[in-house]
Amino acid sequence: MTANWTHQTIWTGDNLYIMRGMNAASVDLIYLDPPFNSKANYAAPIGSKAAGAAFKDTWTLSDVDAEWVNLMEAKHPALHRVLLAAMTNSDKSYLAYMAVRLLEMRRILKPTGSIYLHCDPTMSHYLKLLMDAIWGRQQFCNEFIWYYSGGGAAKKRWARKHDVVLFYANGATWTFNADDVRVPHKWQSGQLRADGSERNYEQGKLADDVWQHHSLMPWARERMGYPTQKPLALLDRIISASSNEGDMIIDPFCGCATACISAERLQRQWVGIDISPKAAELVRTRMQDELGLFYQGAHRDDIPRRTDLGKIPRYNSPANRTTLYGQQEGNCAGCGVHFEARHLEVDHIISRGKGGTDHIGNLQLLCGSCNRIKGDRGMEYLRVKLQL
Repeated sequence: MTANWTHQTIWTGDNLYIMRGMNAASVDLIYLDPPFNSKANYAAPIGSKAAGAAFKDTWTLSDVDAEWVNLMEAKHPALHRVLLAAMTNSDKSYLAYMAVRLLEMRRILKPTGSIYLHCDPTMSHYLKLLMDAIWGRQQFCNEFIWYYSGGGAAKKRWARKHDVVLFYANGATWTFNADDVRVPHKWQSGQLRADGSERNYEQGKLADDVWQHHSLMPWARERMGYPTQKPLALLDRIISASSNEGDMIIDPFCGCATACISAERLQRQWVGIDISPKAAELVRTRMQDELGLFYQGAHRDDIPRRTDLGKIPRYNSPANRTTLYGQQEGNCAGCGVHFEARHLEVDHIISRGKGGTDHIGNLQLLCGSCNRIKGDRGMEYLRVKLQL
């Protein structure tokens, strides 16, 4: 499917709403480095190029979040079981936030696409369960370990020196350019293979799932001062392995745009999304400073309109009303009370302002009272209000 956006687009806004507006099966590779539920707040130092960029990585479970978890049971029972397994309300809130976004990421990935989710050991085990529930365990390819050396040794436990990157394929076939990410042999001469043949030291060896590379050094030219910034070398490795020139790459938590810069210099197409407008500013700065290029792309804060659904009738057309009335057996989707058809109103389950479409799969019938209570919010809000 053709993407309904252009190369070099940076969006400012909630990635959930923006991804809902993206055409299905339009992305070749997703890399995301989301919050980790680290119970910490992050901010770029004053005076750095990323000054003003900040985010909170703390989570609390509201009544609306809890009801959203309950709504997952009917459509995604396996995912619902993972959410219920969370040990704390904070974990459950974080996983609910990630789950709904990962569902959209799977939808926008091409059947031959793949996804890399970067996390640390804080939540990697829960996130793997989420991805197993959404993609299926058979689509799991690797737990890629990024081992970084440096200071910060511990005396009461093993020093924490790695991040986890979960690699899943979206279908039965996917891109993996093993020869493009070969690594040098440990020994450069004199070692033979098990069959007695000589090694090709110039070619290097096929890489395994542990990659050793230092974290971003304070003096690195690419350093923006952005909290949690990852080195370009890591993104180069992932993008080189799992995409080809001209492929579309998306980073829905693009921060200081490292994935976008890597994709640009590897001649891939890309789009980035971040809640902070600082990301758009940083991609311009980095493209000029690091690549010697002027940013020619688009900075958007709107929600794209899908073009892959074909001709859709008016949302409140008689045909839609008749179909929905039959599907719901005349009952309001909110309070559950039976009404005559003329007393029920067509409602968007996900409002158009939050990426919802006029497709009948996003429509329902509500009584007038429930429709007024819900407004442009989600069904989880209505359920909570009906329980009060």
